[in-house]
Amino acid sequence: MSTPSNSPAVGFRQALVEWAQSEGMSWAFAFKTLLTIFIALWISYRLELPQPTTVLATVIIVIQPQSGQVLAKSFYRIIGTLMGLTVTICMIALFPQERVLFLLALSCWIGVCTAGAARYRDFRSYAWLLSGYTAAMIGLPASLHPENAFMLAVWRVLEISLGILCSALVSALILPQSSSVPMRRMMHTRFRDFARFACDALAGNLDLERMEQVNARFAAEAVGFDTLRNASAFEDPHIRMRSGRLARLNHEFMVLSTRFNALHQLMLRLQQSSEDGRDVLEVLEPCRAVLGSVLEPLRERLYSDADAEQLAVRLEEVKLELMQSIRDARTRLLLRKPADDRLLDFNTAAELLYRFAGDLHSYALTQASLLQHRHEREQWQENFTPRANNMVILVRGMRTSLLVLALSTFWLATAWTNGPTLVMMAAIVSALVSTAPSPQRLARQLWVGSMGAAIAGCGLQLWVMPLLDGLPLLMCAIAPVFIVGAWIQSKPAIAGYGIGLMLWFCIGAIPLNQPVYDPNKLFNEYLTTIVAIGLAALAASVILPPNRPWLWRRLEHDLRMRVVFAVTGKLKGLAAGFESGTRDLISQAHSLASQRPDVQRGLLRWMFVVQEVGHAVIELRLEQAAMPPEPGYAETMPWQHGVRAMGRALVRLFIEPNEHNRLRALAAVEHAIVVVRKTPESCPPHFETSPLRRVLSYLHFIRSALLDRNSPLAETSPAVVGSLPNAA
Repeated sequence: MSTPSNSPAVGFRQALVEWAQSEGMSWAFAFKTLLTIFIALWISYRLELPQPTTVLATVIIVIQPQSGQVLAKSFYRIIGTLMGLTVTICMIALFPQERVLFLLALSCWIGVCTAGAARYRDFRSYAWLLSGYTAAMIGLPASLHPENAFMLAVWRVLEISLGILCSALVSALILPQSSSVPMRRMMHTRFRDFARFACDALAGNLDLERMEQVNARFAAEAVGFDTLRNASAFEDPHIRMRSGRLARLNHEFMVLSTRFNALHQLMLRLQQSSEDGRDVLEVLEPCRAVLGSVLEPLRERLYSDADAEQLAVRLEEVKLELMQSIRDARTRLLLRKPADDRLLDFNTAAELLYRFAGDLHSYALTQASLLQHRHEREQWQENFTPRANNMVILVRGMRTSLLVLALSTFWLATAWTNGPTLVMMAAIVSALVSTAPSPQRLARQLWVGSMGAAIAGCGLQLWVMPLLDGLPLLMCAIAPVFIVGAWIQSKPAIAGYGIGLMLWFCIGAIPLNQPVYDPNKLFNEYLTTIVAIGLAALAASVILPPNRPWLWRRLEHDLRMRVVFAVTGKLKGLAAGFESGTRDLISQAHSLASQRPDVQRGLLRWMFVVQEVGHAVIELRLEQAAMPPEPGYAETMPWQHGVRAMGRALVRLFIEPNEHNRLRALAAVEHAIVVVRKTPESCPPHFETSPLRRVLSYLHFIRSALLDRNSPLAETSPAVVGSLPNAA
């Protein structure tokens, strides 16, 4: 007898599934973390390692909800640890009795590593971080006893390696949560949301605020998707076999969204222009409806790889249907005796529509190819290239280096017994928070977590430890702290509290292999830790903090320089480098300005114009490189000179955006359009067969972007960053 769909049993099962997929994941992570800590602690005591706390600290830093992230993080942690060990041994060998020079070299090395971590957005960043604060963890204790430096370094490496091994095994074997699952979920959800976004835009139902929000999210997801792809390759051989296609899919989605944004911006400009522009939109309505009919069924569900195969077949037919619709629309427009500019508007919009359909077809083919283990589309050599501001990198490295140097000077001047702990904790915290979107917030969370760790650790050492006898009772005593800390760590918004609680609880409260009952030392250690974290938080808030106008100006400048990169960069890998770098920059900017929606909006406006102009320039350059070997397409032709002159004018404009340079760029584009129109061509005058017809469309689109009244380029202030409210 079947159970009714509305019975209590069915409702309970549905609620249980929903809980397991949300809150249950947090508790599963907490259970795995506790189990890993227990295993690592037991092995540490059995092997009589000098500092089991180092093993537990490694577990807390390495452990992640997804097993692929743990494996990737562990791999890079080993690399960073070995690099830090090597450098530390060299520094101790060079300055065995010169503590001042040693601390100077150590602070410089930690600064270099922090700057290196700021360069990347994936686990390579973590390797740099590890090499920095591993040097502090090994070097500072070893500097007090240089004769034992090598053995101390060996013990630390063994302890760190044990923590990595325990984390990797438990994550992979106990309730494994694959990184490939959220990666695929992101892939399907992202395309569904894009289909919904595109349908609304084609129908004219998309407001500016939603457009900005969706594009900011797509930019962040492009960065996150590449990180998940790299992590999944460590754990899943099926993902490893498809890594090239997944990278290609991410790139094609970026191109797809850029193309559609360009199309949407052109449609908005035509809508806001004269009656001629609205006539163009009217005759193009059937063409837009063709694409809308394809995307409409995809807006409400997550489609699979098999669905992508069917979509690719459907798009083959749609491209032919769309081409015929464009020809019919052009015929209707010609009957109205349009002006040359109106016809050029039509040709540009029609080409963007057709190329958008082609990009959509390529994306569907790539996703459909994921059904097969091996496919020719796997041969993809372009990589996601992150882009970081050099000034930001320098500031983050200098901030950490100056903090370590200042505290080292204080230690040497006062001869404080806990000076090494002060320097080491400050170095670790400053390095950890340096790559966070909001270093001040993470440092504050770590500080609050360390306060809780101090209270729990002192309570354990003073009142609970004297009553314990044996490892099982010790595990029972420490379990509540780690359960609570791991559960908090599973919540991204408050993860710092959990990390701080667990990390400094184990460092201060877990007994060494030879336990020492010394309340004064315990109090001093926790006091030193709290002071060190507080100073690191203060440094992050005072020394050129990242959520200030100077950084927004630098990020806006870097966004504008992406157009310069599109004009002057080498063609090989240019499109992928432009798309990934632009999205990485806007993702950083949007995160850093999370408390300033006005600043976010100003930076997003720059992203739109940079993507429009930069993408058009790249495709124009690719078109030039693929010209047939005919006299009309030669490098010496006047239209080629006109296009190059336009490129130089665009470089000047985006380096120094002001009204004078904008007018010069407009004049250069107008001149290029005139000379292209005057150039005779033997090919049929259709954009699928005529290279100069396509060149003309790119030039006209660039001109329309420069003329856009809503673009930040339309502002006449020489310092265009003034468009960011209160940025000065």
